[in-house]
Amino acid sequence: MLDLLYIRNKPEEVAQKLARRGFEVDFSDFLEADEKRRRLMHETEELKAERNTKSAEIPLIKKQKGDISALTESLRELGEKIRENDILIKEMNAEQQAFLASLPNIPADDIPAGGKENNEVVSVWGEPMAMTAQTKNHVDLVESCGMIDYERGAKLSGSGFWIYRGAGAILEWALLNYFIGEHLKDGYEMMLTPHILNYECGYVGGQFPKFEDDVFQLRGGGEKFQFILPTAETALTNVHADEILKESELPKKYFAFTPCYRREAGSYRADERGMIRGHQFNKVEMFQYTRPQDSEEAFEELVRKAASLVEGLGLVHRVSRLAAGDCSAGMRKTYDIEIWIPSMQIYKEVSSVSNASDYQARRGNIRYRQADTGKTEFCHTLNGSGLATSRVIPAIVEQCQQPDGSIRVPEILAPWMHGIEVIHPIQRGND
Repeated sequence: MLDLLYIRNKPEEVAQKLARRGFEVDFSDFLEADEKRRRLMHETEELKAERNTKSAEIPLIKKQKGDISALTESLRELGEKIRENDILIKEMNAEQQAFLASLPNIPADDIPAGGKENNEVVSVWGEPMAMTAQTKNHVDLVESCGMIDYERGAKLSGSGFWIYRGAGAILEWALLNYFIGEHLKDGYEMMLTPHILNYECGYVGGQFPKFEDDVFQLRGGGEKFQFILPTAETALTNVHADEILKESELPKKYFAFTPCYRREAGSYRADERGMIRGHQFNKVEMFQYTRPQDSEEAFEELVRKAASLVEGLGLVHRVSRLAAGDCSAGMRKTYDIEIWIPSMQIYKEVSSVSNASDYQARRGNIRYRQADTGKTEFCHTLNGSGLATSRVIPAIVEQCQQPDGSIRVPEILAPWMHGIEVIHPIQRGND
């Protein structure tokens, strides 16, 4: 959520910055309504003060055996007016909050304006493999090696689901162990969060109300609902909601492993088969709470960490700076770590690292107390995938495929592969 004082003081500047991400807004009506709300609040406070003063007169008049009927009637009228104003103020507050909640974050000055066509490649690691007549796609590879069962996954849950099996399940678990181990080495605290969250978690994270239809909802009646988390970020963002942290506690560095559940409304691209896009996938998510002055350094740390995980696997990848219009609504700045998929001849995102600045903290009232002044200030929140596996495995099987259809397992995963160095095709009839 944006700073209301910033909008009041510099509406044109805020509008110009939001326009860099393709979001057009005119604050005229909003500011006019805000001014009416503030005047009404001031008027109501004066009425309440008048009511208190007159209420204090009643005992004195009674003591002097005076007539209090006129004063009582005046107090009744004041009370009725105050009640009417309080109802109106509550409605105006709700309208204001709804408007503020609809605004995206202000993009950072150092990212390009416009949509995804203006994304910029920051760095490339490795040489992308060309497509040859012998190159197989990951769907055929994982099926021939008995790693993934798409057909039975769809039988259990419908399209967009799969079953890891055999060496595929072991490889998946090895990747998660590798990611977890690296984050522990770097001093991040591990968390295992609930997978079912309340509506407020989606609001604080910035996904709600705009993207309510993108999650699996659990409704038990009423407007608000619980939902199955689309990413552990949504949970980690809310760990310190409505709390005031000590400055000495910052930065707080967390990571969590969860499956992620997404409805992914809309149709998939024809080439996004197999594990490239699905309704359920596994991910390790990194998260930091920082002071405002430390968030840019934290952002760079998270980008380095995500990229180093892919580099450790020996996989061709690149880092891209997203244009303002391609960043998600709640994020000020995002870099994507994108992995090369040879059969598709494109890079696909395996990690998005984002700085939300104080946008989520304002929605969740997440603050810290400054050690020198005792004043409170909103934290900055940052997140990054570290990593999502559903695109790492396609990249591994395609980049590490061998002429006989087998797959060489990245050496760094050896401690968790139970002696499997190469995954071979299975004989038909053994599945």
